[in-house]
Amino acid sequence: MMTLIVGLLIPLLGTMLGSAFVFFMKDEMSVRLQKTLLGFASGVMVAASVWSLLIPSMEMGAPSSWSVVPAAVGFLLGMGFLLMIDELTPHLHIGTDKPEGPRSRLSRTAMLALAVTIHNLPEGMAVGVVFAGAESGISNISLAGAIAVALGIAIQNVPEGAIISMPMRAAGNSKWKSFIIGSLSGAVEPVGAIAVLLLASLLMPVLPYMLAFAAGAMFYVVIEELIPEASSGQHSNLSTIGFAIGFVLMMVLDVVMG
Repeated sequence: MMTLIVGLLIPLLGTMLGSAFVFFMKDEMSVRLQKTLLGFASGVMVAASVWSLLIPSMEMGAPSSWSVVPAAVGFLLGMGFLLMIDELTPHLHIGTDKPEGPRSRLSRTAMLALAVTIHNLPEGMAVGVVFAGAESGISNISLAGAIAVALGIAIQNVPEGAIISMPMRAAGNSKWKSFIIGSLSGAVEPVGAIAVLLLASLLMPVLPYMLAFAAGAMFYVVIEELIPEASSGQHSNLSTIGFAIGFVLMMVLDVVMG
């Protein structure tokens, strides 16, 4: 139980650590650093989606070519779900000032918070799903592998927390307000993970679909939010390097611990 609690809180601690950058950095985050961190976060999420979610989803099926069906269906449903949330919710894309979704009178801070909530929801679901699989004794998912997913998402959350809190500080907010809002942006992750765990007994028959659903949702965030911002403007080569490092780090972490 203690391992489970720690595993659920690890991603939130990563967000808090990144948000704490406002206490150590005087100026706004440099473009070079932001590009590198966005690429790094993208690499971690893609590797986690493949090794920790999609591959176990296919391995849980019958040993035939049809085992790919739950992974394919779940992946498309995850992408579609995030697309629907994106269209129905007023928000700001990370790193931009351009509102998306329906018109709203919400403040920039509120819309940014909604964007981060959309971003973090699939990550929390991914943690909850892999821990549910590990706790149920499914051979394809070990407890160490579930911890690896939580650690990988926590690593990804460090730059994410900084990317949220630093611009808020640059916009004139206090260091503590920027830190708190940046930290709260990750609060949806343990909430989503706990919700999945509470429904674990009902979700076990569709666990392969749920694993792929979380992967599809995470891929949507990478394609829609992270990569466009990382690739635009100058220094996009740094985001490519960051992606490679993040991908390899998460791949090694998952294989070694899984």
